[in-house]
Amino acid sequence: MKRLEGKVAIVTGSSSGFGRAIALQFAAEGAKVVCSDLKPDADQKGFETDIQTSTDETIRAAGGEAIFVKCDVTKSKEVAALVAAAIDKFGKLDIMVNNAGIYRGGKLLHEFAEEDLDACFNVNVKGSFFGAQEAVKQFLKQGNGGNIINLVSTAGLGGYPKQSVYNISKGAAANLTNSLAVEYGRDKIRVNGICPTYAKTALTRDLYDDKDFDKVFVESIPLKRWGEVEDIANLAVFLASDESDYIHGDLIKVDGGERLSRYSV
Repeated sequence: MKRLEGKVAIVTGSSSGFGRAIALQFAAEGAKVVCSDLKPDADQKGFETDIQTSTDETIRAAGGEAIFVKCDVTKSKEVAALVAAAIDKFGKLDIMVNNAGIYRGGKLLHEFAEEDLDACFNVNVKGSFFGAQEAVKQFLKQGNGGNIINLVSTAGLGGYPKQSVYNISKGAAANLTNSLAVEYGRDKIRVNGICPTYAKTALTRDLYDDKDFDKVFVESIPLKRWGEVEDIANLAVFLASDESDYIHGDLIKVDGGERLSRYSV
């Protein structure tokens, strides 16, 4: 039996990057997937080899079940409609992956504009908050628990230079994960956060293509490589499955040992 057989999952920001990889692996493990983003088309700056085909189409072509629902996660009514669409199509919700996010960086704190701060908080904080809020409402209605996975970041656990607005938005997402875990564990709603370091996605394409940054970054990682989206998707499948039934309120790093780099040789 597949690890997510019979489960229904929503993945926000599923058209590219982490969200796309998570949705594809969820479907491969038997889940019915509601793919959601501002548009079904993948970001052309991404690293996907099948970038011309939308995530939901790719799932269906492989024999899985998936639909696409357009959703702006910064708008609570659209997030509520997203959950309603999942229930209308598949009859229930088991897993909510709050993956949609944006990145702002390359400046010192005093150089950022208010618009940069607002953008990070609207998507990275409000988006995760609204997604969790609507999922919890549905889980409580169903009465048999549920599973929330928040895509946080190692930046939410400790500051990186020249991206303060991003750091603090991801710090809020980390704290949201802890708050949800404390409040809803008694309702059998498990909540965990995945904290990747820099990985190969459309959001980091410019950094990846910057040879100076690439050299410094890879040297800081004991495993000496960038993260791949599959590294994050593999963990997401585990956290969504019954195999992780006693893992709750955790913020799990996927960083190639970056935190240990000061000891690396």
